[in-house]
Amino acid sequence: MKTMTTLIALCLLSLLSSTAFAQTLEDRLKALEETVQRQGQIIRELRSLQEPGKKREQTTDVKDASPGEIEGAAGQTMPAVEMQQQVQELKEKVDQVAEAQTKTFPSIFNPAIGLVGETIFGYRSKGPSQTGSDRPGGFDVFQRSVELNAAAAVDPYAKAYAVINATADPVTGEANLGVEEAALQTTSLPGNLEVKAGRFFGEFGRLGYIHDHELPFVNRPLALAQYIGGESRTDGLQVNWLLPIDHYVSLTAGVGDQFGGDNPPNSVGDFRRASGMNYWSRLATYFDLTPDISIEPGISGLWNPKTNAQWADPGGVNPPFPTVGGNTLTERARRLYGADLVLSYKPLRNNQFEGVVWGTELLYSDNHYDLSTTSGSPLPGSSVGALGMYSYLTYKFHRQWSSGFLFERVENEVNKQDITYAYSPYVTWSLSHWNQLRLQYTHTDHSAAAGRPADNAVYLQWAWIIGAHSHGWQQR
Repeated sequence: MKTMTTLIALCLLSLLSSTAFAQTLEDRLKALEETVQRQGQIIRELRSLQEPGKKREQTTDVKDASPGEIEGAAGQTMPAVEMQQQVQELKEKVDQVAEAQTKTFPSIFNPAIGLVGETIFGYRSKGPSQTGSDRPGGFDVFQRSVELNAAAAVDPYAKAYAVINATADPVTGEANLGVEEAALQTTSLPGNLEVKAGRFFGEFGRLGYIHDHELPFVNRPLALAQYIGGESRTDGLQVNWLLPIDHYVSLTAGVGDQFGGDNPPNSVGDFRRASGMNYWSRLATYFDLTPDISIEPGISGLWNPKTNAQWADPGGVNPPFPTVGGNTLTERARRLYGADLVLSYKPLRNNQFEGVVWGTELLYSDNHYDLSTTSGSPLPGSSVGALGMYSYLTYKFHRQWSSGFLFERVENEVNKQDITYAYSPYVTWSLSHWNQLRLQYTHTDHSAAAGRPADNAVYLQWAWIIGAHSHGWQQR
């Protein structure tokens, strides 16, 4: 009886354990199926995020799979927590892209701000009394500019920019801070029109409206310094029209109260008529001669019908020019014409390491002057036609290195017999897009009428950029 009871107990225990084992296995299979289904759903969501246009793939029912297949699939899938993290990261990236695409213009709240510094280390063999320069002879360190620029979209219809520049005074060494540019420019006018207003560099010639640190050599060409007065800064209005034809043709016209550094805009108490304003225009185009060679010609004109002394009150006069042949000249009308040409070779396969740019500009100054003797007696007025030009060739032979040569010839705008020649080889090392060194040697010679000796100079230009800078350094 005792043996029978033990056997019955063993049978019941075996049955119960088998039932419990079966129940445990079934629960484990069901839990595993649910885990695989959840992971499959996560995979489908991930694929739908990666390929929005693709139809979601149909997944197989894991209930039909064998336990071995389920365990194999479970072993190959990624943990659910890691998968959810990746999905969340992808969702955040998609939201960022969607937010960026909804913006109608860049820098909605903050302008792009940049700072440019430029230091010139130099040595010149003659002093300022012999060269006419405002820099001393011998060794010299010149902080030519510290330029702060800011630019941003005003709204979907216009953008604005400002350039604040500080230049060291040649006598005191203190920086003179001034507003170099501050202008508003339209972005969505019909008919390919663009309007710029405020203080800006008027578009005349090839390099007249280029900042000093953007030039392909150290110093501004003598012809531009002589006839424009440096950079073509003006306070006025400029309109650009891109002609609605298949070929690129750009026409620019502007009006302002001054043009260049040597043309003062006002005298206190004066009354300015329309004839006292400066008017300028430029026509430029572009041709691809071959896939590697392009040419950019342009013509420009500047006209000031009556300069400051002409429209001023009788007591207001321009500072007279130095006497020429015993007579004193006072400018009454200003006319300047220019033609420029740039030929560029940039191979398509190697344009980061190789390229050649040849640029030249011819300027003709045709100003009208009143003449008077040294005693003040008036003489019949006359016009002086003076010719100036510069031509340069730059060869880029490495991503960071380029070298070139600049030739200049300019006749004095008052005395065309006073001719200056300059020859300048230079080499440029672009450490990066924001850091640049340039070494240049310049030999300057003069005609006998100038009465000035020849001189030699060596310059080392170190320029740098931090932050945003729209123009930067380019091959021009």
